[in-house]
Amino acid sequence: MAYCKNCANALDPLAAVCMSCGFAAGTGQRYCANCGRETPVEAAICTNCGFPTQAVAYNMPYYGQEQKSKMAAGLLGIFLGSYGVHNFYLGFKQRAVLQLSLSLGGLLLSIITCGITAFLPAAIGVWGLIEGIMILSGSVAVDGNGVPLKD
Repeated sequence: MAYCKNCANALDPLAAVCMSCGFAAGTGQRYCANCGRETPVEAAICTNCGFPTQAVAYNMPYYGQEQKSKMAAGLLGIFLGSYGVHNFYLGFKQRAVLQLSLSLGGLLLSIITCGITAFLPAAIGVWGLIEGIMILSGSVAVDGNGVPLKD
């Protein structure tokens, strides 16, 4: 159940606006979108339920959308980054397909050329490693939908 952050009335998670007050979904600062309790305007999380209240900073409410794990995404990037697994997990599909196709294409080309072009899969692996470290360090803070990563 989601609540309007302006008037605390129940809000359909797919609604674009609150039917009670007319505010756009995810806007307003008086109430928690998760439990409907009044929260201090400057609070980063609801003092009642611990739900993040600053979703509007990402210009997208994330009602009903599950937050992805920063640890899982970072480890996927470090260990399977050359295949774009971490980007598939985070929802960056175009980047993931690019990494996967370059890596598999490089492996195929390396087999054909007896290892002369083995630098391409290695370079894609370094790219994935760097992205994994960036995710774990907090440089990448949101997934492909703009939802903040959870710790």
